Amino acid sequence: MPRIIKHPELRREELLDRAQALFLTHGYDRASLNDVIAAAGISKGAFYHYFASKEALLEALAKRFAKQALAGVQGVLDDPDLDPLGRLNALMATSRQAKIDTAADAWALFETLFRPENLVLFHRINQAASSSFSPVLVEIIRQGVQDGTFRTFDPEGVADIVMQFGMATHDVIAKAFASGSDADMDIAIEALERRVRLYEIALDRILGLPDGSIRIGEPGYVRAVMTARRSNPSIPRPSKDREPRRAPSRP
Repeated sequence: MPRIIKHPELRREELLDRAQALFLTHGYDRASLNDVIAAAGISKGAFYHYFASKEALLEALAKRFAKQALAGVQGVLDDPDLDPLGRLNALMATSRQAKIDTAADAWALFETLFRPENLVLFHRINQAASSSFSPVLVEIIRQGVQDGTFRTFDPEGVADIVMQFGMATHDVIAKAFASGSDADMDIAIEALERRVRLYEIALDRILGLPDGSIRIGEPGYVRAVMTARRSNPSIPRPSKDREPRRAPSRP
């Protein structure tokens, strides 16, 4: 029987599918690279042909999540009846709902990024995910500048600021996860809700809009996303007697 030769991109997607299923079942930390290779039914050499490391595999999964999320908002981007502000708010609303719907799976894949020793990897993943959305934001902001809705001299800079919001909340989330207590999670949720409100005001001011024009969050949004982690059995909650790991010192 002749050997079936698959296109490299198809083989890569199959490898991502197997890895994602494994991480969702066992958690990223508890699934070794050898487990991924065995699940995919390939050799170690074949794996390294596509990915340099397990971390690179996770980065590719993040990029794929972002592409899927972007496809999910395409209807908003193509809607001719939306003005730039309406398009921006609709983009935020659609993205919020998508995050709520996929939160449990996303935590299973990416929860490990909030550990202190993985800060560099978190930054890489954040950049990988945001690279898909930044051009979309830039285009919406440019349209708003052209029709007078927005007032800014740097649409690319505004998009970069929006994309950095996720990076700026890292420490709050990491602290809540390190503790594992419900009380600390509630404190983190309240802190994140305040931060979201601050970002909304900041974005309004940056774009020359009245306060309350842009909605990044909505009531219950932060809590729904944060507490979805508890519902996924593949994500172990830290024991109370576990020593917190120290973050690497910065130069």
